[in-house]
Amino acid sequence: MASVLEELQKDLEEVKVLLEKSIRKRVRDALTVEKDKIETEIKNKMQQKSRKKPELVDSEKPAAVVAPLTTGYTVKISNYGWDQSDKFVKIYITLTGVHQVPIENVQVHFTERSFDLLVKNLNGKNYSMIVNNLLKPISVEGSSKKVKTVTVILCRKKAANTRWDYLTQVEKECKEKQKPSYDNETDPSEGLMNVLKKIYEDGHNDMKRTINKAWVESREKQAKGETEF
Repeated sequence: MASVLEELQKDLEEVKVLLEKSIRKRVRDALTVEKDKIETEIKNKMQQKSRKKPELVDSEKPAAVVAPLTTGYTVKISNYGWDQSDKFVKIYITLTGVHQVPIENVQVHFTERSFDLLVKNLNGKNYSMIVNNLLKPISVEGSSKKVKTVTVILCRKKAANTRWDYLTQVEKECKEKQKPSYDNETDPSEGLMNVLKKIYEDGHNDMKRTINKAWVESREKQAKGETEF
């Protein structure tokens, strides 16, 4: 009768074959999870086997404690960029060498308002990114990933042709709190400056050049003693 370890090795080989042939994302994700479970069980069995060897040589000595095998610590991804098209919100993540790891090591799980990315065993480390409270719902089935030199997470908009001003609801709320208030008791000129500052910060390059030009012209007129009404 084959040993438990031999049976696990056979299971692992069969799962790998199925994983290579599968094309459906859900099936691949399920097979990848099963593959990881089997590999972990094999490692545990091998550890148990290695701990028993000293006992066969000298039963009076306790078995050595073997540290569990790991693939390194997990790094939280905080640097990313994003843009959008009519159908997708695209998140761009740069991880050196990510295109060289097995594709099954890059896993993304989507829900209607979130996604989480896990990159396993990249240069001895794991990388994780979790984004909750997306600004608007996405299609789980229509969302996917692309792994090249830059990892791209494609969140398919549930409502196409709608614009996302922010990636998450939290980001939207934080930005709105920073908007200047229009309190009647405040200095009107101060309120105007806050509005202009906000327009400048959020504006595109043409808008910034226009504001800069107007500011320079205003300063020149003040220097000449001219007054605008």
